[in-house]
Amino acid sequence: MQHFAEILKDKIDNLNKPKGSLGRLEELAFQIGMTQQTLSPELRHPMHLLFGADHGIEREGVSVSPREVTWQQMANFTRGGGGVNMFCRQHGFELRLIDVGVDHDLSDFPDIINRKVAPHGTENFLYGPAMTEKQCEKALEIGREQVDAAYAKGCNIISIGEMGIANTSPSSIWMSLMLDLPLEQCVGAGAGLNSEGIAHKLEVLRKSVENYLSLSSEHSPSSLIHYFGGFEMVAAVGAMLRATELRMTVLVDGFIMSACALMASHMNPEFKQVAIFCHCGDESGHRLMLDRMGARPLINLGLRLGEGTGALCAFPLVASAVRMLNEMGNFQDNKITKYF
Repeated sequence: MQHFAEILKDKIDNLNKPKGSLGRLEELAFQIGMTQQTLSPELRHPMHLLFGADHGIEREGVSVSPREVTWQQMANFTRGGGGVNMFCRQHGFELRLIDVGVDHDLSDFPDIINRKVAPHGTENFLYGPAMTEKQCEKALEIGREQVDAAYAKGCNIISIGEMGIANTSPSSIWMSLMLDLPLEQCVGAGAGLNSEGIAHKLEVLRKSVENYLSLSSEHSPSSLIHYFGGFEMVAAVGAMLRATELRMTVLVDGFIMSACALMASHMNPEFKQVAIFCHCGDESGHRLMLDRMGARPLINLGLRLGEGTGALCAFPLVASAVRMLNEMGNFQDNKITKYF
């Protein structure tokens, strides 16, 4: 692999441009070439997996949005009316909608894949684990199977999104406990809480963590993932882990998906080799999380919609990096004096 890395780097350095002059695009080209182990990588059949589920912790008033927004937005996505629909259309992504625990019967929407782990979402982790270990494994497996389905269609690049009211809460806790950071540095406004709402959210999450630590001092991924995670988040982690095994490029979205990426990288450090962190959002703590992970986001547009929209917005940069590697000539072939 080291020998191939040198060959790939040499190809990038000898394209007819000053060495390093295309900056991050050169880094992306190198990463994708290494992922696919080829000097001429392709981005085939891009797919966007959007997992939806509800959270028991929402009952504690930690989100400005009520839980019915989860199912209403999932239904809206089937009509093509969401931000995620627009960006998928713009950039040629196939969209797959997967219900892994939305608190609503979505059987009237055949475009939503029914893979509910539990019909009403997770339990309230203020009082105990959000899910059982068996449910956690099922959610992980659903993520894996969705990536397998994408791979079977020829896909080699995926983005992942989520729909789940209150899912910044478990994301903040994962961030705090896995990165050993004070909770107040990890908790933000979510969909739009005011200062009083943020203070209430922080207090609920602090008490949840205290209750968890009174039962166990263990911070292992296997403990944190099922105690605090949402079904849509755990499914996303499963998807990331399977994509790593299949050497598929993964476009990582905002705060929630970055928390899932943090979990996935703890479970398999090789995940970072295939992951492209696409944007830094406005949620408090996102920049800090990315910095602690050593991740450099491609764009910073003040996005905080979720759904995977930030990852989709960044896709043209990824596509440009691949085009650079495949379509630019080199100094020798174009008879240009190499001047560095």
